[in-house]
Amino acid sequence: MTPVTPKLTVDAVIILNRKIVLIKRKNPPFKDKYALPGGFVEVGETVEDAVVREALEETGLCVNILKLIGVYSDPSRDPRGHTVSVSYLTEAEGIPQAGSDAEETGLFSVDELPDLAFDHSRIIDDAKDDIYGILSKM
Repeated sequence: MTPVTPKLTVDAVIILNRKIVLIKRKNPPFKDKYALPGGFVEVGETVEDAVVREALEETGLCVNILKLIGVYSDPSRDPRGHTVSVSYLTEAEGIPQAGSDAEETGLFSVDELPDLAFDHSRIIDDAKDDIYGILSKM
């Protein structure tokens, strides 16, 4: 018997030009709300490869992983069902362009973020010390 388990996802906190890259979601849940770029891990894919792929698909940016932020597993974090997200702090260069599940992209100051989908505000809050440390060196 195959066990029933949560689905595995990734989220990327992308630092670009001293700001955080967010996408406006094209699809439910949270259609038209801003979120971190991310998505489901494919079978046979590492979470590191998945976060790089998802960032590229949704923002057009090639990211460099800086650090694991954390693992987020609250069963109610996604209204579609139980998901577990592995979230990374990343950096990128270039011009973000919406793709895949993104209606548009936006650059936001870490201190002036819009209302975010899922638990993405918590993920960014957990990364703030590291984000401020990176920004202080730029």
